Amino acid sequence: MLKFYFNGSPNPTKVALFLEESGLPFEPIAVDTRKGEQFTPDYLKINPNAKVPAIDDNGTIVFDSNAILLYLAEKTGKFLPASRAELLSWLMFVATGVGPYSGQAVHFKHFAPKDQSHDYAHNRYQYETDRHYKILDGHLQGRNYMVGDAYSIVDMALWGWARMVPFKLGDDAFARYPNVKRLVDEISARPAAGRAIALKDKFTFKAEMDDEARANMFRHMQTKVA
Repeated sequence: MLKFYFNGSPNPTKVALFLEESGLPFEPIAVDTRKGEQFTPDYLKINPNAKVPAIDDNGTIVFDSNAILLYLAEKTGKFLPASRAELLSWLMFVATGVGPYSGQAVHFKHFAPKDQSHDYAHNRYQYETDRHYKILDGHLQGRNYMVGDAYSIVDMALWGWARMVPFKLGDDAFARYPNVKRLVDEISARPAAGRAIALKDKFTFKAEMDDEARANMFRHMQTKVA
């Protein structure tokens, strides 16, 4: 059975959505990143980058959420748009833009040390995250889905991050991206999305962002490289 290494953060949740939508049998394996479980030798054999998610499909190991989505879509023949060029373009837009900028926006908004000035970094990542969502919102104008006329892995990839827009950009941020909000609401209403979000509740993850969690989540704080 496919093993799915995950926690409740955006990237694993979008893979959980595919697994729930497709009906593929899988074994969820919790990786508590606040406890540092991503750095264990056994997990580093699965993903040398020490991130979640990852899958082990009967010996075929895939890591990075967007690579996993593409692998599973091609394996099952499900949720693949007809246009591979558009699929790859928008999937990589999410992979290289939406995800990284969103993650940094969250970090500098919520987790960067409060006793230091991060105004430049905070503004840069807020700006870039907003810019990416404006591009997405314009693309979705007059369209039901990101690529073609059917729900696909590109929509799943976007949903994983976009459902967290208020946490990244403020409580009223969705008002700036009505087309993104419409798609997020549609996907979130799907039964598979509810199951994907609830998957983490079957396990106990460390909730506190204490010194142990910060040491495991933000290792750069302990090592000065430049």
